[in-house]
Amino acid sequence: MRRQGEVKPTINDVARIAGVSKKTVSRVINRSPLLNQATRKKVEAVIADIGYVPNLQARALALRRNFLIGLIHDNPNAQMVLSFQESALAAMQGTEFALLVRPVNRHSPTLIEDLRAFLEQQRLYGVLILPPLSENDAIPALCRELGVNYVRMGSARLDDDTHLVESNDSQAVREAVQHLYQLGHRRIALVTGPRGFRSAQEREAGYDEQVAKLGLPADDALKAGGNYTFDSGHEAGARLLDAVPRPTAIFSSNDEMAAGVLHAARERGIAVPEDLSIVGFDDTAIAAHLWPPLTTVRWPIVEMARAAALKVIDPARAGEQPSFFESSLIRRASAGAAPRP
Repeated sequence: MRRQGEVKPTINDVARIAGVSKKTVSRVINRSPLLNQATRKKVEAVIADIGYVPNLQARALALRRNFLIGLIHDNPNAQMVLSFQESALAAMQGTEFALLVRPVNRHSPTLIEDLRAFLEQQRLYGVLILPPLSENDAIPALCRELGVNYVRMGSARLDDDTHLVESNDSQAVREAVQHLYQLGHRRIALVTGPRGFRSAQEREAGYDEQVAKLGLPADDALKAGGNYTFDSGHEAGARLLDAVPRPTAIFSSNDEMAAGVLHAARERGIAVPEDLSIVGFDDTAIAAHLWPPLTTVRWPIVEMARAAALKVIDPARAGEQPSFFESSLIRRASAGAAPRP
């Protein structure tokens, strides 16, 4: 390691000690995929040993990119975006990269033109694309055209492993419905997510498949639409709970809406879980803070965000990061045995 007062090591020193060319060192620093792992590790070891610190401005000029990662989203679930952002930032800690958050309107007729201007003006190194924008193939195509790294987050297979982190939403919902069935519930309702969201489609598909498999009622009165917000969950819960006969259990496609359903139940004097069981999806902070604490499907957003960030900042090692993440049911107090007739 370099001692105080010593001359700062240069890229030429790294190349000489490692026994490689200056160009090879530059490729290691700039995370080029055109290197084998043995050479990469040897050069990285020399860099760490002599304390060489690359010049960020020079690197940015060489790459024609800033060390910025864009987080592009159009999602009404603020907690989901915040959780992803916090985990991505934690993954970038200790690197030269910074995160730039960019909310957009997915319905805008100028969406792609606006994103093109954003990517070109900011000279981003890479972008993280959250659902439902991640389901728009035109955005990754734009990134490829401009030479910008990207990773998509989704509830289904959207891309190859290098450019994707995905979860098993449909299977997780089937397990949640099965759990309610085992508790004795036979009228299990669903609060759906926003139309146009693949996550909402996958979660509704899981519900439909498991209800059909179990031979349970599947009429329209047992479904109500929401848009991943508390207010929409409250409205959906009111519609479901005012129906005759009303459901004994409600699966909500996210925790925010489940909180709204719980509020609607309390307004009607319906005890949870004695008279009504509620299950959510995400396992955001709100789930454990509700009363009773919410049984929910844990969506591994922290792990997904970390893997996505590491993939986008180091594409050469993207294959070392997982692409598939399993959701799991977290049993708390909002789901109990079905009430007796």
